[in-house]
Amino acid sequence: QVQLVESGGGLVQPGGSLRLSCIAPGSIFSIYTMGWYRQAPGKQRELVAALSSGGDTNYAESVKGRFTISRDNAKNTVDLQMNSLKPEDTAVYYCNAKNPVPGRANYWGQGTRVTVSS
Repeated sequence: QVQLVESGGGLVQPGGSLRLSCIAPGSIFSIYTMGWYRQAPGKQRELVAALSSGGDTNYAESVKGRFTISRDNAKNTVDLQMNSLKPEDTAVYYCNAKNPVPGRANYWGQGTRVTVSS
C-alpha cells in the first residue's frame, strides 16, 4: 500500500502564505510525476501544479506566479509554496503521484485543508 502523507494546511488571511509538503515512498518518488490537486466545496478536483521526475512543471492558470512546486529527491518530498493567497484558494489540497506509464495506478494522499479567510 503506497502512502502519501501531506502536511502544512491551515487557516491564513488573504495575501498570506502557506507551504504544503508531501512525503512519498522512495520506490515511486524518483520516477512518478508528483503533483498537487485541490477540491473546493461543490467543485470538481482540479490540478494545481505538477512536477515530473525530469523537472517539467505544469501550473493551473489561476495559480501561476503565486504558487511554486518543488521536489527534494533526497527526502522524497514535494512541496507547494503558496503565496498571495486568495479566498478562492480555499480547498482541500491533495498530493498525487502519477505513474508515467498510462493506465498504471496513481496514488493520492488523504488531503490537507487550506482556508483563506479574514
